Amino acid sequence: MDTRLTELYEGIIRDIGEDPSREGLQKTPERAAKAMQYLTRGYTQSAEEVVNNAIFESENNQMILVKDIELYSLCEHHLLPFIGKCHVAYIPTGKVIGLSKIARIVDMFAQRLQIQENLTKQIADTLMTAIAPAGVGVIIEAKHLCMMMRGVEKQNSMMTTSMMLGTFRDHDRTRSEFLRLVRS
Repeated sequence: MDTRLTELYEGIIRDIGEDPSREGLQKTPERAAKAMQYLTRGYTQSAEEVVNNAIFESENNQMILVKDIELYSLCEHHLLPFIGKCHVAYIPTGKVIGLSKIARIVDMFAQRLQIQENLTKQIADTLMTAIAPAGVGVIIEAKHLCMMMRGVEKQNSMMTTSMMLGTFRDHDRTRSEFLRLVRS
């Protein structure tokens, strides 16, 4: 446990006008520090560790899609959560990646201080590097608590980002198929 992080949370509690020795808050700095370390554990991982050689030869050359991968991240601007789902597709060229590894790649980048635009790109770029497919498509749809709880306070807004690489960018039919499959 990082005692420095615990001390910083105790200072935050004190600085907002609360008493960290109050019964309900006595263990809060330690719990908050543990929670922050857990929510940002993506910093302790690398793509190579996450993929862990789970790349397999395959003759399949048709689109592979994993839909509705839930994600939770922290906005790097306010340290507030954004919550949503990610859809990842690729067209293999001789290699496929283990199914769970796609979700683990999403988690690795989501579990860092982040903006959704960069998260989308990092997932796509990592998959392109890992298996060199003909193309990758990534769409993320998320609700941002920084927009819901503060500022404009819009409860029903949803942000959608996409990254299309290779055939997903260059071929309308491939992109259209991906978008149709995500909506179904």
